[in-house]
Amino acid sequence: MNAPPRFRRLLECTPRGLYCPAGDFYIDPWHPVDRAVITHAHSDHARWGSQSYLATDSCRALLLLRLGSNIQLETLAYGQSTKIGSARVSLHPAGHVLGSSQVRIEVDGAVAVVSGDYKRQADPTCESWEPVPCHLYVTESTFGLPVFRWQETDHVIGDVLQWWAKNRAEKRTSVLLAYAVGKSQRLIAEILNVAGKQAAADLYVHGALVGPNNAYRTTGVELPDLPSAASMPRDHDWSGALILAPPSAQNSPWLDRFRDASIAMASGWMAIRGTRRRRAMDRGFVLSDHADWNDLKCSIEESNPEELWVTHGFAKTLARYQTELGRPSIAIDTRFAGDDEEAKA
Repeated sequence: MNAPPRFRRLLECTPRGLYCPAGDFYIDPWHPVDRAVITHAHSDHARWGSQSYLATDSCRALLLLRLGSNIQLETLAYGQSTKIGSARVSLHPAGHVLGSSQVRIEVDGAVAVVSGDYKRQADPTCESWEPVPCHLYVTESTFGLPVFRWQETDHVIGDVLQWWAKNRAEKRTSVLLAYAVGKSQRLIAEILNVAGKQAAADLYVHGALVGPNNAYRTTGVELPDLPSAASMPRDHDWSGALILAPPSAQNSPWLDRFRDASIAMASGWMAIRGTRRRRAMDRGFVLSDHADWNDLKCSIEESNPEELWVTHGFAKTLARYQTELGRPSIAIDTRFAGDDEEAKA
């Protein structure tokens, strides 16, 4: 797809990903390139093999964990700008996970913003989304259908705590599946904010969460150093414990250590009727690190672009809706998957 003449120096869609000709760089490329600007550290946006990377200061630890300590990585504070070729580039909070950013590109007075993944709900483990006015806005649409409308986080955490308390009373182990980077850290922080710091004594994690948790702590996010379930003796008493694990742990040998586990999942996909049943889980909690339908609409309105590009998820639906409102909008093809493990639900 070719960009309109006004935006052609700002952004193009290419086989390697979104490309800025004026700066000769790519945003979240899905093949190795010379220069990559990364919105956040999830695997569908941060891929190994590029010659150099640019991201936010608070994304550094997660990117080094994801891509290795030998990558050439430059970082910027939120709102700080740098010149790349003839493009002025700055990174602004996206609210998705720690260090996630919207990429602002300015060339000859025209401004494009690439949202990456984002949410508008408050999150104690990352910076909150901020509107960035622009002429061209490239937005995700992971949950771009009217059926997706999130409840307040406090309500969801209350449901999680009730489920955990019921299992504890029945001397069962609670296993909560959530994305390893972002969702799990948010859940830990929110649970302890409501239940109190003493609740950490009964919290454990899957080994896949140890590295991300450490990265969050080194960046200044307050999280307890929770033990890995695999590090505990085989005869450890798990009755009453809450263990957080990635969705890939379901039906794996790792679960065999828990004799009578109640399995639940925290995901935006739990809003779809039947998903919990198909995944053979006891409970499903609707909690997402992406914007819901209303927040997608609000974010587009506040960014106030002349033209909208919509990517991944329900892109065609959101683009059609915005076009009917009078905003020129198109769906573009990318290889982003939203929360890829959760999307398999």
